[in-house]
Amino acid sequence: MTPLNIGFLGYGFSTKSFHLPFILPNPDLKVYAFLQRSPPPPASSNPEKGKHCTIDYPEAKHYQTAGGLFADKYIDLVIVCTRHESHAELAEQALLAGKHVVVEKPFTISTEEADRVIAAQKKSGKILTVFQNRRYDSDFRTLQELVNRKAFGEITECEIHYDFDFPFWMKSWNDTTYTPGKGMLFGIGSHTIDQALVLFGRPATITGFYRSLRGIESEVDDAFTVILQYGREKKNLVVTVKTSVVCVMQHPMKFFVRGYNGSFVKYGEDRQESQVSKGLKATDVGFGVENEDTYGFLTTKEKVDQSQKELVAKPETARDGLRIIEIARESAEKGCTLSFN
Repeated sequence: MTPLNIGFLGYGFSTKSFHLPFILPNPDLKVYAFLQRSPPPPASSNPEKGKHCTIDYPEAKHYQTAGGLFADKYIDLVIVCTRHESHAELAEQALLAGKHVVVEKPFTISTEEADRVIAAQKKSGKILTVFQNRRYDSDFRTLQELVNRKAFGEITECEIHYDFDFPFWMKSWNDTTYTPGKGMLFGIGSHTIDQALVLFGRPATITGFYRSLRGIESEVDDAFTVILQYGREKKNLVVTVKTSVVCVMQHPMKFFVRGYNGSFVKYGEDRQESQVSKGLKATDVGFGVENEDTYGFLTTKEKVDQSQKELVAKPETARDGLRIIEIARESAEKGCTLSFN
């Protein structure tokens, strides 16, 4: 099979850490082109690797405008790895140019934008998906399989955590005024709210809280708690999604689930990101395998039969995640619980 030619929009941390390490070993995919607005550095400057696509991937095409890349008839798939506020416009343009599209999270910065991009996908007939890579973390895959196997019976409570202790990349978080796309809810929350939607579907009501713990008064959240309550056959279920930048723990909490027939507790982070930063390849032995001291602890009344299933990230699910973020912000500002709509 002829490999799909991929055009990347952006050459930053996301492209280099979350996409290229998994695309390069795949014979069905080809790194074909990049959009990077800065011009190539002169050869005489002895350019540093990792700064410009033309240095790291000299055989790939380099475009300085999105229009130029979209006009390339040989590009099959576009991956959008640009600033949050540009996702919708670029994804829509790529679809209407006849490309399949993968959009980094957050899908867009509003449900209005998401609806417009989904409409463009329907018009184009091309594939549109969202890069929800945290669905493929080993601990989440384990939890999803347990939920699908009904290992817990009726689930009454689920906590989904993703915490840091003041990570280095927050040093530039100096904004005090909020605009959609900023903050941890749009960052980490795009992953953890997506996980809640995959496991349990749309909630009935949403209650949100957000804070700024990084030493400045700011509307831009770096800690949040979102409480999702369900209805009908899931009326006893409460899901709490949390992130905080105050987390002095050897192994941060990830998941806590309990139901009438079992429970699951998991600490520690998925290792793929840290392994990539250390130079490991996705094909290396041991890649993605967790240490035993961070294995989850499962307690059930009966033995659970385990198997693997395919996971798919639909843009409509990402759109629901954005709606939860919007309602959670509104809930926090009004100090009340709001219905999902």
